[in-house]
Amino acid sequence: MNRHGQSNLREVYRGQRVWLTGDTGFKGSWLAFWLRRLGAEVLGIGLAPETDAGPFVRADLGTLIRHETADVRDQARMAALAMEFKPDMAFHLAAQALVRRSYVDPVETFDVNVRGTAHVLDAVRRAGRPCAVVVVTSDKCYANREEDYAYREDDPLGGHDPYSASKGGEELVAASYRAAFFAPAGNVRLATARAGNVIGPGDWAADRIVPDAVRAFCAGRKLSVRNPRAVRPWQHVLEPLGGYLRLGQALLEEGAAVAEGWNFGPDPSSARTVGELAERFCQAWGPGAGWEAAPDPANPHEAHLLQLAIDKAGARLGWQPKWDFENTVRRTAEGYRTMLAAPDALAVRYFMDAELAAYEAGS
Repeated sequence: MNRHGQSNLREVYRGQRVWLTGDTGFKGSWLAFWLRRLGAEVLGIGLAPETDAGPFVRADLGTLIRHETADVRDQARMAALAMEFKPDMAFHLAAQALVRRSYVDPVETFDVNVRGTAHVLDAVRRAGRPCAVVVVTSDKCYANREEDYAYREDDPLGGHDPYSASKGGEELVAASYRAAFFAPAGNVRLATARAGNVIGPGDWAADRIVPDAVRAFCAGRKLSVRNPRAVRPWQHVLEPLGGYLRLGQALLEEGAAVAEGWNFGPDPSSARTVGELAERFCQAWGPGAGWEAAPDPANPHEAHLLQLAIDKAGARLGWQPKWDFENTVRRTAEGYRTMLAAPDALAVRYFMDAELAAYEAGS
């Protein structure tokens, strides 16, 4: 394991003042818990949780970190929080993260994802202190040609739907701030991170296949799948989060040399169809789980084929995915069952801690 190995993340993050946006969301909650586990002092900001079933509420994360209910579209509030907290590091995850919702309210999607990102980066700029910043965008930021091709970090940005286009715009905002304000000689080191289709216990967002499956099975129904033939790069939530933490470490240690875009997708073998994910998840869930294809004639355009190349992160950061497709699906199904049955916050924290320990050990 090279010097960016998992073994010294605790040494890197212990005592760091970390500003985390989107801490009440699925990925943000897991990252907040992981950062606190590593010994970081965390200021999390986010909107009120959309459900009490997610990790932020179930694990009572508001008592583990400092949380402020705030909207990244509030420029003055972002500036005031950064000035007061004086972060050493920032992970920007706050976003409108749903493709179908972006068709319903495209203006909100661009407002949150593009203008909100500018507000966060400008708050860091105005704070005037050294800071390592990771802006999390999406694999959908690329101009997708719907070909059997894994997109690399220097491929053109684009996006057919408003969500994808907003993520391409988020990348452009980050690149502009990096070039205009955070030049190599500056104190702020800024990188962007693009992940695949993340699954894992604790996600309850609408119009995502795994949360939809759990809701259906708990109600005694079959899962309805809109696009069973679509291919996606499936990965467990801890995989990209581990990449973000590794990237943050590299920004602290190498600065401008790694201040650029990075892919943190799964192993190519984990690019599977939606139908295959549905089938494997039903098998992992057990009796009573089933699915059926249910195409929606009014279904808006969604990418049919999407893959990420991850060799850059492997070669330069020493980061590699640890859990294959089968392990990811099994752990996700078992994790939902465990969290649903957990009697209190301590039990949920115990489960999350055990999952992180297993991931860190590569088991």
